Amino acid sequence: MDSQVHLDSKALFDPITIGKLLLKSRIVMSPMTRSMSPGGVPTADVAAYYRRRAEADVGLIVTEGTWVSHPGASNDDNVPRFFGEDAMAGWSKVVDEVHAAGGRIVPQLWHVGLFQTAAQADGSAASRQVGPSGMVGAIGEAPTLRASAMTDKDIEDVVDAFGSGAETAMKLGFDGIAFHGAHGYLLDQFLWAMTNMRDAPYGGGIGDRARFPAQIIAECRRRTHKDFPIIFRLSQWKLQDYGAKLVSNPAEMETLLRPLIDAGVDIFDCSQRRFWEPEFAGSDTNLAGWVKKVGGLPTMTVGSVGLSTDLMTSLRGIGGEPAGLDRLIEMIERGDFDLVAVGRALLVDPRWAQKIRQGRFDELSSFKVEALATLT
Repeated sequence: MDSQVHLDSKALFDPITIGKLLLKSRIVMSPMTRSMSPGGVPTADVAAYYRRRAEADVGLIVTEGTWVSHPGASNDDNVPRFFGEDAMAGWSKVVDEVHAAGGRIVPQLWHVGLFQTAAQADGSAASRQVGPSGMVGAIGEAPTLRASAMTDKDIEDVVDAFGSGAETAMKLGFDGIAFHGAHGYLLDQFLWAMTNMRDAPYGGGIGDRARFPAQIIAECRRRTHKDFPIIFRLSQWKLQDYGAKLVSNPAEMETLLRPLIDAGVDIFDCSQRRFWEPEFAGSDTNLAGWVKKVGGLPTMTVGSVGLSTDLMTSLRGIGGEPAGLDRLIEMIERGDFDLVAVGRALLVDPRWAQKIRQGRFDELSSFKVEALATLT
């Protein structure tokens, strides 16, 4: 990556309309777990945290992952939930603050599935681990059989929980809905062959492994209006395995995407550890570029935008310095993808996007792991 910030950032700030969603810029705040909502209730500080980004040229905010109403969906009581009157009152204030600043916001609905630890899953109905095949793997650990497979009733209940969340999001005035289908969490556990050992209809081939996420999307589409945007995050890499692959070529990618598209996805949020890395041999196109090319829908790229290190390196305490945007701008200008999700650079500096637009490059902040402890 180049070390100087590109001076011509206009492409990042061209307005875009996707369906009926009008965004003032291509910059999206990426979902980032903050664990600062005691008891799962977003506070006034959380609302102010999101408003600061909306005030400073961020086109769309995707909230941190928020738990759906299903036993075992959560593995952290300080991550906000998306059910219960107290939490919904908190989210309503978040929406009001972002809209008052002229911003757009969607919640990212989340179920960790088998990423709940054995200690957290104490065997009670309220905390048991659920997943496609009971294959569990901690971060950096290959999945092994440690729990039971989801029953048909489990699947029905999770689909309903996501559908209820989408319906609630629309009623609260959110501008759309996002689903965490990446990084080894529940929806991704169905997509990935290493954690989905089921037979058809929910396992086996690539298309069958996409059936459960597609059912969730279809239910959410049924319970919202047809113009309510649906964003689906996907990734090849997993927290258990950085080298994991859902698909190995464009043909397999089309097989994976088709059920999700047919169910109602409007935008794919394509997570890589480093956005500039090509997805398949023989092409310099990244994951978001290939998903757009194969699926024909708008896509969002994400992965180390604006910083010199990837997320996992930063979390080891190494931090990251401001990095150049030349490659990013080249890719968006040629139409590889439509939106750019920014994580740590926006976490440490709520005015990152505004500084890029105004050319205040010498004011860009380094990322230090200590930034995770505050809502700047």
